[in-house]
This record gives sequence, structure tokens and C-alpha cells, in this order.
Amino acid sequence: EFTDGWFKTGDIGFLDEDDCLYICDRAKDMVIRGGENIYPIEVENCILSIPGVIRVAAFGIPSERFGEELAAVIQQAPAGEPILTEQHIQTYCRTRLAGFKIPSQIKFTTAEFPVNPTNKVLKKQLREQFYP
Repeated sequence: EFTDGWFKTGDIGFLDEDDCLYICDRAKDMVIRGGENIYPIEVENCILSIPGVIRVAAFGIPSERFGEELAAVIQQAPAGEPILTEQHIQTYCRTRLAGFKIPSQIKFTTAEFPVNPTNKVLKKQLREQFYP
């Protein structure tokens, strides 16, 4: 869709010094926590680098204090090795991400995530299931 000469895709990105375009995330997925913009894909990529994490979905949940908080659901290995805890995930993220990007709530599952036909995680369903 074109608006005022711009093609609107719903993606958020930036141009580097060489005018290369980088797509960060979808605008509708961005979480605004106390005025700070958080791109869930950045947090998901960080958490995915932790051994034992199979899949992760990060998204906003309502917060009286900040408007939105970042929450995450992590699919871990069925055997549970290594054992993952909310504290372990948050400590790991703290060394790699800005403090406001650390998920304040983390839930774990060994179940498969709901996905669409193109294997994209259905975050709305996860949010409804784990953060009703």
C-alpha cells in the first residue's frame, strides 16, 4: 500500500552508512516498555543461543507500570537438560542486551509451539495460552 509516496509494509528497519537496508522486525510486534522500543526478534535471537532452548517467542503483555512488559515462552528440550530457569535466562540476557530488553516474565514448555503453514509461530495463541 502506498501512502504519500511511501510503500508501507509494516516492517521496521534502518539504513546503514552504505545505504544497505536492514529489516529489524514487524511494527505490530514491537513492544513499547516505558517509552523504550523493544524488537522481540532481537531478544528471541539472544535466547535461542542458550543451550537447551529449541524455540522462543517474545511479545508484549499489559503492564500498569510500563504500559507493556516483555514476556517470553521458551520451548526447551524434552529431557530438560540443561535445566533452564527464568533467572538463568535473565542473567544470560543481561550480559548481551540492554536492561529494558530483558523479559520480565518467562514461561517454559516442552510442547511444540503452534505454527501457521509457513512454520511461523502463532504468538497470539501462545500469549493467550500462557498469559491469559
